Amino acid sequence: MARSSQTPGLRPFMSADTAALAALFRESVDELAEEDYDDAQREAWASQADDPAAFGARLAGELTIVALVDGDIAGFAALRDNKIFDMLYVRPDIARQGVGSALAEAIEKLAGARGTATLSVDASDSARDFFAARGYVAKTRNTKTIAGQWLGNTTMTKQLAAPASGSAH
Repeated sequence: MARSSQTPGLRPFMSADTAALAALFRESVDELAEEDYDDAQREAWASQADDPAAFGARLAGELTIVALVDGDIAGFAALRDNKIFDMLYVRPDIARQGVGSALAEAIEKLAGARGTATLSVDASDSARDFFAARGYVAKTRNTKTIAGQWLGNTTMTKQLAAPASGSAH
């Protein structure tokens, strides 16, 4: 069922969301990253949600927002240290229908309101084009080891505010 015409509702993360967000995280990694990462890489990546207490603590330790569509959790995003766009995951059945964009817009506004001039993200190969379309610029290519698997990503940055006076750009 297409839900693209509805803007998702956004709210703060609550600890009761942990199990649902862990399941969404695993499903999103498994399905939406299938073209860019092999089975072993996706399983290693998704295994970050295997420990519910640790996953919940990560979400609670960051500014995490949850998107709702028709009252159901549709995605989530997290801002770390007011300057790092740490996580953005959307349910595969409603991917590319505006949920990720609404979450990204909210994270960018929150970071900007907290004084962040430049927001950084380590974008997966699956998310790189999404972030580039939002104005993020690739800076460095990275390789990360998770559960014995090598995964590539790209550090990208976006200017949220005008540079301080005296800057040339």
